[in-house]
Amino acid sequence: MSLRDLLTQILEEREGRREPEGPPEVRLAVYDSPLAEPRVISLSSDDFHDLVGKLAAATFDHAQRRGGRIPYVVIREIVENLIHAYFRSAVISISEDGNTIRISDQGPGIPDKERALQPGFTTATPTMRRYIRGVGSGLPVAREQLSFLGGAITIEDNLNGGTVVTLRLQSERAPAAPGASAQPGAGLTERQRRVLLLVAEMGSAGPTAVARELGISLSTAYRELAALEAQGLLRAQPRGRRTLTEQGVRFVDELFRAPKP
Repeated sequence: MSLRDLLTQILEEREGRREPEGPPEVRLAVYDSPLAEPRVISLSSDDFHDLVGKLAAATFDHAQRRGGRIPYVVIREIVENLIHAYFRSAVISISEDGNTIRISDQGPGIPDKERALQPGFTTATPTMRRYIRGVGSGLPVAREQLSFLGGAITIEDNLNGGTVVTLRLQSERAPAAPGASAQPGAGLTERQRRVLLLVAEMGSAGPTAVARELGISLSTAYRELAALEAQGLLRAQPRGRRTLTEQGVRFVDELFRAPKP
């Protein structure tokens, strides 16, 4: 299904209208200096996954060139959520140091912003659920992963309607400790990588959820989680759940950016 047809179907489900307002297009506003006008780059595609991939990759690339440390997986989670706003008047602004990214739109907005940051909450329509990974986990996952890096996510109303989501990290990066491993997660099995990606998508997961989602035994799920925790990629939480550590966030980020064979 083309992206235009997808948005038409979502609009009909939500608002009773059949035609989206113009072709889906998102602008990147890249700031080289706080005093200069931004360079504006327009990106569009008639395929949802293609557009999300282009936007996330371009945003990450421009931010990283400026010293930004916001992980690719966090950026992609928020960009993917633009489907809720039908990509309407969407603009992604990247600060001069790359560590502040604002994603704004003029969609229907988010009335209950605190609830939107809670795992499991979603306003996705049945059509959206077929396209969005981990429905109800995008904003919570982004907040949790940013918090591991000492950052934060805020949600505000846009001036002319819609929403502004801001991702922010401190510009300074602490130097690595002497003798620290340059490649955390090296030597992971394919199943351990799948466990790590599952925890990243869900925000947190325990052995029962891992066993159910990956179709493995409960004892195997316990063993794989313990192995990832021993490598410093996961940390234990109450009731047996695990979340990503800072190293885990970075390793998952590398997995998302690795070239496909």
